[in-house]
Amino acid sequence: MIAFLSGGTGTPKLLRGIRVHREDRDLAVVVNTAEDIWISGNHLSPDVDTVIYLFAGILDTGTWWGIRGDTFVTHEAILAQGGDEFIRIGDRDRAVHVLRGEALRRGERLTDVTASLCRTLGVEARVLPMADTPVTTLVDTGEGLLHFQEYWVRHRGKVPIREVVRSSREEPRATPEVLDALRGADGVVIGPSNPVTSVSPILECRGVPEALAEQYVVAVSPFIGDRPVSGPAAALMQAFGREPTSAGTAALYGDLVDCFIQDIRDPVQVEGAVRCDTLMVDEKASGALAEQVLRILEKQP
Repeated sequence: MIAFLSGGTGTPKLLRGIRVHREDRDLAVVVNTAEDIWISGNHLSPDVDTVIYLFAGILDTGTWWGIRGDTFVTHEAILAQGGDEFIRIGDRDRAVHVLRGEALRRGERLTDVTASLCRTLGVEARVLPMADTPVTTLVDTGEGLLHFQEYWVRHRGKVPIREVVRSSREEPRATPEVLDALRGADGVVIGPSNPVTSVSPILECRGVPEALAEQYVVAVSPFIGDRPVSGPAAALMQAFGREPTSAGTAALYGDLVDCFIQDIRDPVQVEGAVRCDTLMVDEKASGALAEQVLRILEKQP
């Protein structure tokens, strides 16, 4: 079994490729939940849902968000009546948010709710939220704190930020299921997701660094030069006090990583890194990168 640390876009693209070579039941994905948000009374867990929808075969891979072919009748009605739903939520997607929100209000664990959704949608991979207690990524604009979703979706990442802040009522702890998956894996892959908002929240969960220290870990950089392949990673890395490059990503992950992969086009040099084509523009490209990652894992010391 191979375990992955995932956010909502880069790593799911790699997972798309891994599925060409491995059965879903041989995969476990530990997913960031620090971007979760309650909106219109329901619970949105964007990174978790992207991974679930990918394995269910219903993900909109044009946007890497939501369900393919979804309708937006409810969203449009909310806006028409003056609602402030700044995230465009599809009707079928919203049904998942409603069910999850009701279950969480009843006191169920996010891990168990996620497992139930996976069973309903026929997902065989283990999709594991990083923690069952809420953790939130905020950005400090100098004029107040914004939830990451407000920063990225409402303001399209155009608001200057000076700090990234992680907020939680209690110290985030990895679930027993997460730790079991990491410890029992044949190897762990940190996908090319945002290092600050997708990967670091997982690494900050109690128990994760210790579990990874016992494993062979491969990490894929999301940067080519000083630009991320997608998303606001550059500005967030700077606000996090890190250089927005592959070198900065490698330094952030530190000794937890045994093999660091960066793109063949990347002008930044990371000592000891393996060079691969990391631009997963289609399923074929995702499969080619996945094959190289698997070869590295198979040859681990």
